[in-house]
Amino acid sequence: MGNAMRGVIAFIPSERCQRYLVGDLKEMPLDRTLDLSHHQLRRLPAAVCVFDELVKLYLSDNNLSSLPDELQGLRKLQLLALDFNCFEELPAAICRLRHLSILYLGNNRLHRLPRELRELKELNTLWLETNCFTDFPKVICELTNLKTLHFGYNQIHSLPKDLRQLEELKSIWLAGNLLTEFPPELLDMHSLAVIDVDRNKIRQFPNLSHMQGLKLVIYDHNPCVNAPTVGEGVRRVGRWADSSDDEQEEDGAKAASEDTAEMAEGHSEEKQNNLGQESDIQL
Repeated sequence: MGNAMRGVIAFIPSERCQRYLVGDLKEMPLDRTLDLSHHQLRRLPAAVCVFDELVKLYLSDNNLSSLPDELQGLRKLQLLALDFNCFEELPAAICRLRHLSILYLGNNRLHRLPRELRELKELNTLWLETNCFTDFPKVICELTNLKTLHFGYNQIHSLPKDLRQLEELKSIWLAGNLLTEFPPELLDMHSLAVIDVDRNKIRQFPNLSHMQGLKLVIYDHNPCVNAPTVGEGVRRVGRWADSSDDEQEEDGAKAASEDTAEMAEGHSEEKQNNLGQESDIQL
């Protein structure tokens, strides 16, 4: 099928046209894995939902914004990839896939998650990076088997206290958000091995040396005046990662001094502007 013809057909969401995009789907794949990524799909062909022995389903990089209720018939599904699509809401059928352990939802338009997501008791890996969240969905705190959480490049300012309930969580990826302080909730999560807070707005990092399981901390591209103190053998990625405590203290004091000077200069300019505005009002 030529690319031009595929492009035209992709805009027709009828069952017949969408089946034409994916070809013949008559037999269950021997490895119980079906990959329909990069097919320009706007609608999932119903034929897919007949394969009730399916374990892995890849639907990445399509134009999907909904899924049929029949998807819940894939009761043995363990991996579902829906990244790089057009979802604004999480389809209800996903929350009924009780054996799902890996769920990819990155690069969509999600801004909230339904409470029914907590029914996915076996979910251990969740990707939600590059969506439209301004608040951290509290339902994630009920996914007690979660081990890996990717939540980078959203717009959250903080984490909920209930995140501490995720006692199995090993890695949390929060790069590219709007955090202004290191989330205090993470300090009590001793199972964490990886913490990524790259590209936030954090100025001060706490002591993390008490976190026995920690292996890696990524804190680069923050306006920080210090590096997090970590235990022996923990790798740091960011400013002062290879510096001694004395060098950090000296550089931190210099950075704080520069910030104070900038603030003083800013206040001076603001005062001059205010005086100018007052003069205009009097005139």
